[in-house]
Amino acid sequence: MTERAAADDHALAAELAAAAGRLLLGVRDEVGFADGRALKDTGDLRSHEYLMAALAERCPGDAVLSEEGRSSVAGKRSQGDDRAPTRNTGEAERLSASRVWIIDPLDGTREFSEEGRRDWAVHVALWERDAAGAARLSAGAVALPAQGLTLRTDATGGASLVRDDAGEPDPVTAGSDAARRGLPREVPLHAPAPDAGKLRIAVSRTRPPEFVQRLAERLDLDVELVPIGSAGAKISAVLLGEVDAYVHAGGQYEWDSAAPAAVALAAGAHASRIDGAPLEYNRKDPRLPDILVCHPVSASTLLTGIGEVSDSLPG
Repeated sequence: MTERAAADDHALAAELAAAAGRLLLGVRDEVGFADGRALKDTGDLRSHEYLMAALAERCPGDAVLSEEGRSSVAGKRSQGDDRAPTRNTGEAERLSASRVWIIDPLDGTREFSEEGRRDWAVHVALWERDAAGAARLSAGAVALPAQGLTLRTDATGGASLVRDDAGEPDPVTAGSDAARRGLPREVPLHAPAPDAGKLRIAVSRTRPPEFVQRLAERLDLDVELVPIGSAGAKISAVLLGEVDAYVHAGGQYEWDSAAPAAVALAAGAHASRIDGAPLEYNRKDPRLPDILVCHPVSASTLLTGIGEVSDSLPG
């Protein structure tokens, strides 16, 4: 692949994630919050259809794996549209493909359906296999539409934080409104190190796992558990310095972590399974039940601690 084509993949991931995010903000305005199920389903499917159509047009030879393209959700419908969701690329074709887009059209449907909540996301990631058979996440973007932010990979190998409007208040940067207006629209993104002796761990706001509580008690640190909504919002919070780690073992799928993991690795963070094994994507079974994302300085401490409380891991 040419350098220009690789750059286009990074830009496309960011463009599509941000555009789907704007679409979802419009769905919130249109449908409202009175019927949470209608809002969730309409958001899921309109974002899915937009992304599937855009990828079919822009990358017609690529395979796609979307949360909403599974046969198990074929009965879901969006408001005012009785069409079944566009299906994913067939399994055999996807597994033999050299380029697969892994997308979550709406990560955090619960938060999306709750007025005022901003901790939901759109994920767009590209997985590639080279001629030698080596595979990796090669590009990714996580849009946080209600926060006006997109976290994306760059062709340089790094990551960037993009603000939808440089004149809007930035939710993660302290200071006066006047100071915030002077911030650049796009800045390099680097995973920040935690404060010495402290660790803030992002957990589910509705069902924090028992093993993370036990991990917090085992670590010889001042640990704070911070409830945040979607997986993408949690990993973004690590990269934005709002928390220091995300530890999860309650069950997920590839689309829950592909784009956030791509951005995290590009931003210099540690991202792995909770036993330290690498994250692997485009598998026959898309379940990817656990993940650890943190600054590299914290990885050894967390992996050791997780091992010490492994008897309380789910499943």
